[in-house]
Amino acid sequence: MLNWLRQKFSADLAIDMGTSSTRIGLPGEGIRLDEPSVVAVGKNPTAVIGRGAAVGRLAYQMLGRTPEGIRAVRPVEHGVISDYELTEAMLRYFLQKATGRRLGIRPRVIIAVPGCMTAVEKRAIINSAERAGAGQIWLIEKSRAAAIGAGLPVSEPLASLVCDIGGGTTEVAVMSLGDIVASRSLRTAGDVMDKAVVQFLRRRYSLRIGEQSAEQLKILIGSAAPLDHETSHEISGLDTASGIPRRAMITSEEVRESLQVALMEIVDGVRGTIEQCPPELVSDLADTGMVLTGGAAQLRGISQFMSQCLGIPVRVADAPRTIVTRGGMICLDHLEQWQSRLERGR
Repeated sequence: MLNWLRQKFSADLAIDMGTSSTRIGLPGEGIRLDEPSVVAVGKNPTAVIGRGAAVGRLAYQMLGRTPEGIRAVRPVEHGVISDYELTEAMLRYFLQKATGRRLGIRPRVIIAVPGCMTAVEKRAIINSAERAGAGQIWLIEKSRAAAIGAGLPVSEPLASLVCDIGGGTTEVAVMSLGDIVASRSLRTAGDVMDKAVVQFLRRRYSLRIGEQSAEQLKILIGSAAPLDHETSHEISGLDTASGIPRRAMITSEEVRESLQVALMEIVDGVRGTIEQCPPELVSDLADTGMVLTGGAAQLRGISQFMSQCLGIPVRVADAPRTIVTRGGMICLDHLEQWQSRLERGR
């Protein structure tokens, strides 16, 4: 009867609350919400403007464009809550939007979290989710959810290596027999790449641009490996010498050069994770290779770059941005099988 009531008046939810974006999926229905993790506040730093509606895409449009008295902020940094009240407000808005504002039994929720989270940080995200309207809560490591969502044979006695490159963190893990054998969580990810582009242009062209513009430049012409046809893109910014706006033509080679340090830090993190594994599992990786997931895994040529650096096959998963959420939905569909490997919130 309880299960029938839950299906009728509530919904199971898989949440990937990242630094850059938050995605919510409903088992059987797919991804219901995919919006930036941004909130706009006014003079009261804990009150969301627009009667609580300046969240997600609307707030993202305000980043770097707000007048005095209004701020567009990211309440989650490197996958960890930096502002509890704003995170609660953001999550409440997203939950209502994803479920169609349905009332009834509080939903069961699986939340994907970075592997580097401390017990205090985990408690903070559980408390925020509860106050936002969640019922039963489980936490799952992002790397585990990514491996499950990518369809890797994680329950077999075979090494499965996954690297989830998000906005705030990069999660690397080797799984075997349903559990994590070795893992590493890095704070080098998409946001660090954007900042690297900003610093590169300021140093080489004396041109100051925002991180949003840098992200768009990375998406448009960025790559990790040489392209068959190199390209360029014109970008506008502030000339730091004259103090007036000007334009500059940036090439794909220059963007690639600016990303090299961040990419090599991720490669070193993967190497360090592999070194923690038993020799038999390491030998498996020569055949099974590595799967890349996360938004930053869409960078052109990244699988080729990683394969050359690591000496193993590397591929990018289908729809890499939503892999973690899909893994959470699979766990909800088979909760009895995975429940023992999840961390229970209450």
